Amino acid sequence: MLSKLLLLRIFSCVLGAPTLTPSAATPSASGGNVSTAVASPYSTASSNSSSTSTISFIPSSASASTSGASTTGVITIPLSSYSFAPYPTPTLNPRPPVYPATDPLNPPSVSTDPQVVPDFAPAWATAYQKAKNLISDYTIEEKVNITTGVGWANGLCVGNIPPNKNFPGLCLEDSPLAVRFADYATAFPAGIHVASTWNRILMRARGLALGQEFKGKGVNIALGPMMNMGRVAQGGRNWEGFGADPFLTGESAYETILGLQNGGVQATAKHFINNEQEHFRTSESSNVDDRTQHEIYAHPFLRSVMAGVSSVMCSYNLINESYACNNDKMLNDILKREYGFQGFVQSDWSATMSTLSAVAGLDMTMPGDITFDSGDSYFGGNLTDYVNDGYISMARLDDMATRIIAAWYFLHQDEDYPATNFNAFNPNDEATNQHVNVQADHYQLVREIGAAGTVLLKNENSALPLNKPRNLVLIGSDAGPGKSGPNEFSDQGGSDGILAMGWGSGTGDFPYLISPLEGIQERARQDGSSVFWDFDDWNTALAGNMAYGEAVALVFTNSDSGEGYITVDGNQGDRNNLTAWHNGDDLILAVAAQNNNTIVVVNSVGPLIIEPWIEHPNITAVVWAGIQGQEAGNAIADVLYGAYNPSGRLPYTIAKDIADYPAQLITNDSGSEIVTIDYTEGLFIDYRHFDQANITPRFEFGFGLSYTTFTYSELCVTPIQSSDTDQADLITAWENGQASPIAEGSSTALWLHEPAFQVTFKVTNTGPLSGTEIPQLYIHFPSSASEPPSVLKGFTNVEISPSSTEQVSITLSRYDLSIWDVVSQGWCKPDGQISFSIGASSRDFRLQGDIPT
Repeated sequence: MLSKLLLLRIFSCVLGAPTLTPSAATPSASGGNVSTAVASPYSTASSNSSSTSTISFIPSSASASTSGASTTGVITIPLSSYSFAPYPTPTLNPRPPVYPATDPLNPPSVSTDPQVVPDFAPAWATAYQKAKNLISDYTIEEKVNITTGVGWANGLCVGNIPPNKNFPGLCLEDSPLAVRFADYATAFPAGIHVASTWNRILMRARGLALGQEFKGKGVNIALGPMMNMGRVAQGGRNWEGFGADPFLTGESAYETILGLQNGGVQATAKHFINNEQEHFRTSESSNVDDRTQHEIYAHPFLRSVMAGVSSVMCSYNLINESYACNNDKMLNDILKREYGFQGFVQSDWSATMSTLSAVAGLDMTMPGDITFDSGDSYFGGNLTDYVNDGYISMARLDDMATRIIAAWYFLHQDEDYPATNFNAFNPNDEATNQHVNVQADHYQLVREIGAAGTVLLKNENSALPLNKPRNLVLIGSDAGPGKSGPNEFSDQGGSDGILAMGWGSGTGDFPYLISPLEGIQERARQDGSSVFWDFDDWNTALAGNMAYGEAVALVFTNSDSGEGYITVDGNQGDRNNLTAWHNGDDLILAVAAQNNNTIVVVNSVGPLIIEPWIEHPNITAVVWAGIQGQEAGNAIADVLYGAYNPSGRLPYTIAKDIADYPAQLITNDSGSEIVTIDYTEGLFIDYRHFDQANITPRFEFGFGLSYTTFTYSELCVTPIQSSDTDQADLITAWENGQASPIAEGSSTALWLHEPAFQVTFKVTNTGPLSGTEIPQLYIHFPSSASEPPSVLKGFTNVEISPSSTEQVSITLSRYDLSIWDVVSQGWCKPDGQISFSIGASSRDFRLQGDIPT
């Protein structure tokens, strides 16, 4: 979503896209629209089906050559009459405790080693029946009203579905980290920061607290979490998501959604799909091969469906020359058929490109008008006309309305759900803003996650934790409060103090913001330490002079980014480079030149190139503080003083050179209508590329230090007997190398995701302090699979006292050991021995083993 947007009105289309030429990274991968044996729910009498599409499509121009960024045409849906028959709902009897019938208000308990696959099918079936009963006497216009927002700024929320008979309507509201535009609500740590905890308990707790706050404000649908991949290190909205690995992102999304919906609000998985940069996001085609799409970019959405997510938001960009909200392959075939998604698809704000988007799988258009304040809509009256004229079937309109209302019933929002009690567009209107305080004690969780997601990158000579230093100086604007308070910039589009949030629609207002100065002074008062500071980033001579002679010199720097509708210091959403903002590199060097105990604290939305100073002998410690939310200063102080032993791990790679990353930001085009961004790196993003190309990073994915040390021992792998006797033949076929079948819900099937192998081992704390270790499991596929050298497929967290040992387990499913077969269009076990490593990062392996054959 954005603040102001002008979209090209191009009718666009449908199934998949042209086949890409396979790259060396994906030797067997073919294009997105591989022929399958499952028919689309749509058929047309006036256009013939092809072997690669269920709807005939017409490119508006020929594709240009592809090299980095190229230009291409747009595939469009022809005007025709389309019948509709919904996909059958995948059914399987619940099998507790592994596959229990689950209500979203009562999800399985969070676990450091999840072994439960929740079955939301019975709850969806009940909700569907209620929805069908509710709309049984609705007119065409009333059904259309369920699918069409009221238009920008025409309701209390950023998105609004109007009341309809005995249906009260819906409030849709940002953001993934706060109730946007609302007062008395918590500003939580960003998605990238909770991913840095590698802690499912904290992921779930944050989701639950957010869900409770959204519900308390009367929001029906929370517009989060965001789960686009950190493919491009400079990507503007990477901080809203969960990093650069699909497994970590998928688990973060899964736990967040379970928490959100446990709190009572409908969650939205966004942005579906391939929206990995802000430049050209409304006019670029992300060209992604089928295997890469399944294994990397779609995986977090698959996990979202398994978490029972109510809504999926389609993105602004094109996928293989077809707009995301018009892409039959992605919306109908993968999301609704292959994943068995039962909820509804909503557009990003003004991302609907055609009335025939309904044919391609779009269920709801937001905010309703074509562009903000345009007064017209692709749905609304146009959708009514298309149904009356026979272009879109009544059955499809029924399906759209049913899905939307079923999601409302699914979350029990028909049962005493609060009415919307704030005004997103006029918070000072006392008639509509009741100033309901929903914060509870969530600040405690914000502080804990802030500390748990902080990554200790360097700690020489036990510089940390601080032990009652006689004096210390804080250097840099990031150490202090903003000059005009925490909300001085609209949508956080700027920063002149502590950075605790990026910018754009994924933000919220801070109720308050603790700076490092405040957090550190609180502790200094207890210790009797003297504290001095200088917030001038540009007077490096003064900074060096102030640092001279101090027991500790703390230098604070940051790097910001956000959504493309705001430009900050020349950065149009995406970062122009990966250098520290506010003269950070020079400031750090100036201080280090004058103080031999310089500690650097970095608040950043993503990776930075820190080569100018990381090896400086006077820099004794580096604390990667991330994006921590309203308790940032307290969380930083907790880590610096050892009140919280750091356990955060990097959710991305920090490179030595920006050119080392496999995908670069595309900022130039030839002036043509559509810019093509080819995902030529295939499966080899982030650490997978560094491993495959044998590039040494500065700090690898999964890296993080502690104030204590750990050892690993006694590895054991045990097969787990399947509980899914109904699908034993599919398990046998998989074991023999056959792919999963093409069917409804085939990629989310129980037999594929149930526990199959349990890996156990012991971890011993060999250091002086209690601490939390984050063991990580990386699969090494056989060469026949053409996979990256190491692929994250498991992690856990374990807190251990000094000299104590804990047994740890990580459970693997058949899905975890599978690759996507583009020919058979299913998940298969590759030919050869699958091995794995357990370790403390993607390059620090402590134990090795083989998966039993």
